[in-house]
Amino acid sequence: MTVSLRGNRDVKENYQLFRLTGLLDAFSEATFRKQVSNCIDEGPTNIVLDLSKIDFVDSSGLGALVQLVKKAQTEGGSLQIVTNPRITQTVKLVRLEKFLSLQSSVEEAIENIDKKSS
Repeated sequence: MTVSLRGNRDVKENYQLFRLTGLLDAFSEATFRKQVSNCIDEGPTNIVLDLSKIDFVDSSGLGALVQLVKKAQTEGGSLQIVTNPRITQTVKLVRLEKFLSLQSSVEEAIENIDKKSS
């Protein structure tokens, strides 16, 4: 068995940053969704997912991202996604770019959270 998704989590005062590498696909989606969901429950509820080093996202991965955005919003937070050209193209194909709040850098995503918090 291979681990198709790896990453780390950094908890700050008003957000959590996840830096991920690998594949966000049917094999990794359930574990990924469950772990990030649990972290939203623990707080803070603002999440930054740095997917800039992700090689591939399939429909399962996109579904998990949509569910996590909804969960973060329900809990009073937000979910920002730092992307790369490949992921941006995939997200735009299914017209989710506005809903998924795509950002070009971690700094931009954090700025976005700070604007919403103030």
